[in-house]
Amino acid sequence: MVMIALRILVALLGVAIVIVTFRGVIRTFVLPRSANDSLTRFVFRCVRIAFLPATRPGRSFIARDAAQAMYAPVGLLALLVFWLAMVLFGYMGIFWALDPGPWGTAFKASGSALFTLGFSAINTTAESVISFTEAAVGLILVALLISYLPTMYAAFSKREAAVTMLEVRAGDPPSAVTMILRYNRLGRLEKLNALWPVWEIWFAELAETHTSLAALAFFRSPKASHSWITAAGAVLDATSLSLSTLDIPYDVEANMTLRAGYLALRAIADLFEVPYNPEPKQGDPISIARAEFDEAYDTLHAAGVPLKPDRDRAWRDFAGWRVNYDIPLVGIARMVVAPPAQWSSDRSVLLRPRKLSFKEHLLGPKRAPVDLSGELREEIVG
Repeated sequence: MVMIALRILVALLGVAIVIVTFRGVIRTFVLPRSANDSLTRFVFRCVRIAFLPATRPGRSFIARDAAQAMYAPVGLLALLVFWLAMVLFGYMGIFWALDPGPWGTAFKASGSALFTLGFSAINTTAESVISFTEAAVGLILVALLISYLPTMYAAFSKREAAVTMLEVRAGDPPSAVTMILRYNRLGRLEKLNALWPVWEIWFAELAETHTSLAALAFFRSPKASHSWITAAGAVLDATSLSLSTLDIPYDVEANMTLRAGYLALRAIADLFEVPYNPEPKQGDPISIARAEFDEAYDTLHAAGVPLKPDRDRAWRDFAGWRVNYDIPLVGIARMVVAPPAQWSSDRSVLLRPRKLSFKEHLLGPKRAPVDLSGELREEIVG
């Protein structure tokens, strides 16, 4: 009687493991919406811990970026291995419950079925049914990952096309101030309104892809100084400056783009449990200091950009717009180890007693040796 109860318990435990695993697969690969899965999160956190020594802040950013670029691909492969192992051990319990004996025999039967090797003898109809279902589950797992990758890389490619094109308008690393200066220098400041609808669509697609394909947030740009989050920050800051500081006609498209941007960042922050205030108010503190805003204001004024004369009001309005996305932007930038950029990367890194140049942030203040040719170094530093 005790043995029967034990066999039932082991079988139920095995079924539960398989169901929980398959639930995670569906939530991660199939469900077209934001959905947290504890197993997926556990695997990626374990992989992240393994990457911590290679991405510690003391290293140059080039070295950290090279290591961090492997994080998401390794995480996805580790996720597949973890799921296969969960299925294997779940079915191992079921096989043992059907025919109690050495655990090694149950392990062999489960592995043979999962990987469709067929070297383990099947003695009963029940074992045949269980073997067929396990083989189907194994094939589904591999097929879903194979089909998942093209979808992810298609979304990645579309995202990065806009990020790369932004370099032409906003520099490298991207900066809202640089964008406005370039448009003004070309006498096209009024054409900023043509840029906003493009990025409104980009933000909408970002919210959809980076919440349904969560690993995509950690896929890094081909160029070390590029990042989707710093690009998003530069565009949002440009809209904030346009609405608050530039002396140009009010543009509702800038407003809509800013709203699309902060909603996208908040959706991504919700998925990754990045804390922020969902109802910020004008006057709440932001990570940009007044002195930094004044420096940007002076730079724009010196270049002849038309600015609103009331600098204090411009600062209050800018901070009022920025507060909508400030914390999610900085939190996500820290999470994905974004490259240094004006106002849109990890502010805890940039705000130091001694102001470091972008080149120092990228290569390290002590010029840590980096195996780069002069030509490639020039490309990365900009």
